[in-house]
Amino acid sequence: MPFAPFVGVNHHGQLILFGCGLLSNEEKENFAWLFRSFLDCMNGITPQSIITDQCSAMKWAVEKVFKDTKHRWCLWHIMKKIPEKLRRYKNYLRIKCRMKKVVYDTLCLAEFEQHWSDMLQKYERLKHNKWLNKLYEEKHRWVPCFVKTTFWDGMSTTQRSESMNAFFDGYVHSRTSLKQFVEKFDNALGYKMEKELKADARSFSTIIPTSTSYNVEKQIQILYTHAKFKEFRNQLIRKMYCEIIGSQDEIKDGVMVQTYDIQEEIYYQKPP
Repeated sequence: MPFAPFVGVNHHGQLILFGCGLLSNEEKENFAWLFRSFLDCMNGITPQSIITDQCSAMKWAVEKVFKDTKHRWCLWHIMKKIPEKLRRYKNYLRIKCRMKKVVYDTLCLAEFEQHWSDMLQKYERLKHNKWLNKLYEEKHRWVPCFVKTTFWDGMSTTQRSESMNAFFDGYVHSRTSLKQFVEKFDNALGYKMEKELKADARSFSTIIPTSTSYNVEKQIQILYTHAKFKEFRNQLIRKMYCEIIGSQDEIKDGVMVQTYDIQEEIYYQKPP
């Protein structure tokens, strides 16, 4: 029976399980039942966001049940299909590099539209590729610059869910009975809870030293868990290698907007 977990991330960056279901098959009606059951358990409160693969049945069920939820497709699954869908083209390697640049390096919607159009102009045969055309129609579900206005807690793929599936492989298998599954599932949840409690205890009882004299770092040191403070500290250190090399003032919609050009110094350590 397909195992369908609802997976998220806690305040330590650890995997947590909000719930799960066992399905008889992966038809859209079964996914709708799963989502409605999850909704009942959450007192009717829909998730703010959800990441799935490109399963059409799941897409239908999300739109039917989670009407106010921002639905995103797994970016990793989409980019993984590039060789399968585009390898037959003459300039495949250049097309692959160009597409990755368009997807990952565009910061705003207009920039993405321009670069996508330029890519199709340069490689005209791509205009007739059904897979690419379908992706473009659903760009609001997977292109980073289209989904960045929603909070995703650093997630852009279903890899977390697949990691949870791998975690449960240590407890259950295809021959596990339903009775055994409930017992094993409870043991797995207990392990996850214990791991979170230990991380809580470390964050409350110990202090990680700051790396700078910035007051904001001291404030974050007090407020954040160890795992999240380390993430912030790493970003703050990287900021120290950035400098403003130019700026521009312009009026947009009656408001003065300042744009800065930032240069980051990157140091590479020579291999021994």
